[in-house]
Formats: sequence, C-alpha cells, structure tokens
Amino acid sequence: MQQQRLTVIGGGLAGSEAAFQLARQGVPVRLVEMRPVRATAAHQTDGLAELVCSNSFRSDDALNNAVGLLHAEMRRLGSLVMAMADRHKVPAGGALAVDRVGFSNAVQEALEAEPLIEIARAEATALPPAAEPAILATGPLTSTALAQAIIEATGQDQLAFFDAIAPIIYKETIDFDVAWYQSRYDKPGPGGDGKDYINCPMDEAQYHAFVDALLAGEKHAFKDWETDTPYFEGCMPIEVMAERGRLTLAHGPMKPVGLTDPRTGTRPFAVVQLRQDNALGTLYNMVGFQTKLAWGAQKPVFRMIPGLEKAEFARLGGLHRNTFINSPRLLDGELRLQARPNVRFAGQITGCEGYVESAAMGGLAARFAAAEWHGRRLPPPPPTTAHGALLAHITGGATSETFQPMNINFGLFPPPEQRLKKAERRPWLARRALADLKGWLERPAVAA
Repeated sequence: MQQQRLTVIGGGLAGSEAAFQLARQGVPVRLVEMRPVRATAAHQTDGLAELVCSNSFRSDDALNNAVGLLHAEMRRLGSLVMAMADRHKVPAGGALAVDRVGFSNAVQEALEAEPLIEIARAEATALPPAAEPAILATGPLTSTALAQAIIEATGQDQLAFFDAIAPIIYKETIDFDVAWYQSRYDKPGPGGDGKDYINCPMDEAQYHAFVDALLAGEKHAFKDWETDTPYFEGCMPIEVMAERGRLTLAHGPMKPVGLTDPRTGTRPFAVVQLRQDNALGTLYNMVGFQTKLAWGAQKPVFRMIPGLEKAEFARLGGLHRNTFINSPRLLDGELRLQARPNVRFAGQITGCEGYVESAAMGGLAARFAAAEWHGRRLPPPPPTTAHGALLAHITGGATSETFQPMNINFGLFPPPEQRLKKAERRPWLARRALADLKGWLERPAVAA
C-alpha cells in the first residue's frame, strides 16, 4: 500500500464527497481548498460544501425523476452529501432543499472528524506530479492558475458558460395580504400540507410592466474574458429569458399553472414563487430568478412584484463564469485525465451540471481511486444506473465537438428492452437502475 496521501483539490460538494469516501475506504487524504486564502466571485464563506446557485437538490422522487433516482443511489452508496442534506432539509414541496449554513457546517464537521483526512487551506496552482495520485474537483470556479495548468496538460482550450445566482429575501418583509402559501397543484412536501412555496401573483398589466423594467434595467458589464460565452439553459438569467419573447417568463419560471390566488379564487396571469432557504424559515429565494441585473437595479425592479414592494434582500442576485473541460475527449472511463492518468477529475468541472451530479461524480471518482490505491480495479457502474448513465455521458456518450454541461436525465439511460406505456417508463427505468446498482455493489473490485 502507498504511504503518501491522496490529494483531493477542491472543497466543494464533489471534493468533500470524494475525500469522505476515500477515508471510509482506508485511503489517507489531503483535501486542499483555496478559500479563504483566495476568494471566488460567488462564494460567501470559507466553508466546505458551500451552496452557491441554489439551496435545492431538486426532485426527491426516485421513481419518476432522474435526479431523485440519483439521490436514492447515492444514499445506497453511503453518500456524505446526501446524509447531511437529509439531516438539514427544509420544506420544498416534492424537492429536497436544505439549510445552506447548517448543511455546509455539517459536511465540514464530518470531514474534520475523519482521522484519515487532512484539510489544507491553500491554492493549488499546478497539477500534482506524475507520481502523486489526485482527484481534481475544483468546480466551476477553478482558479486562473490551475485552469491554465489544465490547459497546458491537455492542449485543449477551456470551455465556459455562466452560472447565475438568485436573490434571497427576508420573509418578514413579504406582504402576505398579497402573497400566499401553496405548492403547485397542492402537492404535499415534507410539511405534508402542500404549502411549501410563497406565491406572488401578477395580472397581465403588472406582468408586462415588470418585463419592461427587467429589460430596461442596467446590467453588469461583461468582462473581456466573459464575452461570447454560452449560458447553460438550466441556470438562465431571468432577463435573458425575457429577451426571448414577452411571454417566455409566463411560460417558464413565472408560469401560474397549479396555483390559485385565494383572494380571487382564480389563476393569476403569472406568479413569482419563493422557496424556503434556511431551516429557520426566515429567508426565501426567488425561484428561477438568477440575474445579471446591476445591484442598483435589482431592488426597484423586483419590488415591482406584488407582495415584494417592501422586500429586503439578504443577498442580491449575481452571475459568474463556469469552467469545465471537454471530458469526452480528455477523460477515460474511470475519470482519469488521459494525458496525466494519476489525476482524476470530478464534479462540475467534468461537465456534469448540478450539486447532486457533482457530488455523485466525486463519490465515484473516489471509489475508482480507492480501488487503484489498494492495487485493484473497480469496473464502472452499469449505464442502466443513474451513476453509470451520467459517467458514460461525460466520458464518451456525448459528442466532444458539441459537449456542454448536462444534468442527469432519463434520456441518458439505455431504453427499456420492451415497449412500455409512457406512465410506466420512468418507474421501470428507476427500478432497473436500483436493482443493477445493488448487483454492482455486491461485485468486488478485481485485480488490477
């Protein structure tokens, strides 16, 4: 067995999950996180596993939603991220949302308690030497120096898109003479009452006035290195969506379906939904309202929303660049960098999009690395599983020429062997995935 520590670079969700899984399999780890030595454009704290873009892990429905299935698989794999998410969840309908601070603190405390994990606060500016095994999980905010080192090692230009941050509002400043609690179609969540969201209604005139203000509002100027970079569709700034057509928002994040204004007994023309952001229920984030509006423009524009006329903001929205590699071209099937096979990549930098996906790939990279550390080889999980489907996509299932970040979705799974009714398809795929994951877990790693 090797004596040096395996280095994990990056203390986000992927790096935190990787470090934990390595330690649990007897591998000594040095977890390197550059904050607070070097700050990023989006993080607010120096805590490990800090959530930035949202506090939501999205749907927790394992039988009908691919990310819910990924949740279920991660729980079966002993995921630290999922354990802490479950422990610190807040009401969010059928979704899994967490108290940001409580979640981050719990992940950090668990890692600090692991005797095999050493946490180093330092900026990594180069890839580890060829003799040193490592997992690079620096995420979408990889430092300039390290990004340059990756480019030099791969010969590839880095790809980028923008990730946006939604504003957070103090609940006590919301006008409940106008706003009301209701989940779409009254779908019950953890609270069991179908009232996990706060809804702010708009009539048609209010909606169009809001769109006009949104389009006219001052935007943050792009820096030279941010120009000509595509947005990721899953985190599109609200004003960019509005530019696509006046009714785009009414059919997107502001769609009123499944909601009834109790004051009128009718469905509004459009609705802004707010989702609980912390366990105390004192903070709510504006669902789907990622923005590049200048900070000075955000308050007057968002206070046009009925119920938010006197809203106070715990955090205004923002936008930052997201960096990822061309994984289908650069990585092998075990997430190793082909040009430097001692280095594995994990998390959003591989082009998997989303907190859950990032943590899942962190855990998977750790399992591959741990097997190699012990002189064995772990076959990849079957592509019929959520882990296997996502891994297969980013390491070869996607076309390298057009590769862009991807959330887990059932379109990445091999289709059923038999014809199924539409309502039966997703539950069948989910049941197959969990059965195949069980079989994979029961098979030991093989001799290298």
